[in-house]
Amino acid sequence: MKHSTIRRKLERVDRAIDKAIAAAEIPGAVVVAQTVRHGEPLEYWGVRGNAVVRPERIPMQRDTIFDLASLTKPLATATAILWLIEDGSVGLDEAVGKYLPPFGERGKEAVTVRHLLNHTAGLKPWRPFYEAFAERERKTGERVLCTATAKQAVFDRIARSALVHEPGEAAVYGDLDFIVLAWLVEEVSRRPFDQFCQERIFGPLGLRETRFIPLGDGAPALSGEVRRRTAATENCPWRNRILWGEVHDPNAWAMGGVAGHAGLFSTASDVMHFGQIVLDVWHGRSDLLPGATLRAFLTRQGAPAGTSWALGWDTPSPGASTSGRYFSGSSVGHLGFTGTSLWIDLERELIVVMLTNRVHLVAKRSPFKLRPQVHDLIHEAFAAG
Repeated sequence: MKHSTIRRKLERVDRAIDKAIAAAEIPGAVVVAQTVRHGEPLEYWGVRGNAVVRPERIPMQRDTIFDLASLTKPLATATAILWLIEDGSVGLDEAVGKYLPPFGERGKEAVTVRHLLNHTAGLKPWRPFYEAFAERERKTGERVLCTATAKQAVFDRIARSALVHEPGEAAVYGDLDFIVLAWLVEEVSRRPFDQFCQERIFGPLGLRETRFIPLGDGAPALSGEVRRRTAATENCPWRNRILWGEVHDPNAWAMGGVAGHAGLFSTASDVMHFGQIVLDVWHGRSDLLPGATLRAFLTRQGAPAGTSWALGWDTPSPGASTSGRYFSGSSVGHLGFTGTSLWIDLERELIVVMLTNRVHLVAKRSPFKLRPQVHDLIHEAFAAG
C-alpha cells in the first residue's frame, strides 16, 4: 500500500514537469531523487521533454549531459580548494595574495580564501569581460576569445580591480570569487584547473561523465556521439548560434571553456553520485573526501549576520529557498543559471538533482518556480513511505 501511495504521489512530480514543458518554461528535464525510509531505499527518476529542440528534436534521456553552470562552484572549485587545504598547500584563513601576489593589491590585501568561498570578499559580483574581448576582435581582427590571452586578461583585470565593500562586511553572490579560486588552484598545483579536477576529484570519485569542455585552438573536438547526448542551451545573439556542447556562460566561454564559476558538464547520475559521496562522508561511511574538512565546508558561516552561505555551498533561506519548504536547516545545495540544481538534506539523507536546459528556446524567461515545487512534491511523496 505504501509503495502504491508513493508512486501515485510521485506522478505529481511528472505532471508538474510536464506542465512547465507545456507552458514553454523549459524544453525538458531530468530529475533524480533518493533517500532511505525505514531502512528501505526510495528513488525517483523523471525524464521528460527534449534535450534539443533545434536544429533537431532529441528527447531527454537518463544519460543526457547538461551544462551545469554554477554547479561548477561546489562540484569542482570548492572541492579542489578543499583538497588543497587538506594537503596543507592552502590555508583557509590565509590571504589570497600569499598565493596570488598580483591579487593582493588595491585594498585586497585582507581578502582570504574563506572570503572567496563564502562570497564575502568584496569583489564586484560580475563583469562582462567577454564584451571587451569581442570588441577588440572586431576592431583589430586579432583572435582573443577562447584563448589563453583572454583567460589571463580576466585574471589581470580582477587583480587590478578595487573592492566594492570591505572583506567580511557583506555576502554578495558572484562569479569573480570563484574565477579567482580556480586561478589559485592553478598557481598552487602548477596544473591546469581542469586537469587538477580530473586527477583529484572526477577520477577518484568515479564521476565518469563529468568534465569541462575546452574551447579554442588545440582543444579536442567534441565527438558527435557526446554532442548528441548533450542538452542544448541558448540561441546566443552575440555568438550567432544555438549553443550545443559548449559552455553557455559568456565569460567562461571567452576564457576557453574552463573556469572556476562555470564550464562543468555532467549527467544526473554523476551529480547524484557526487551528492551521495558527500552524504556518506558527512555520516562517516566513506573516506573518499576528507571528512573534517568537508564538514567545515558544509557548515553555514553565520558571518555576516543573515548570510546563508557555507563554503562553496548554500543553505536554505527560511521562506525563500529554491529548495522548497521541507529541506531541513542541515541541508546544502547550489543552483546553476541554465536550470540546474543539487540539494542534499544531511539530516534526513535526501538528495534531489534537478537538471534542465531552461534557457534553450523557451518562449519566455520565467522566474523558474519549478524547483521548489518539485522539491516539495518529492518530499511529500517520500514522506508517505
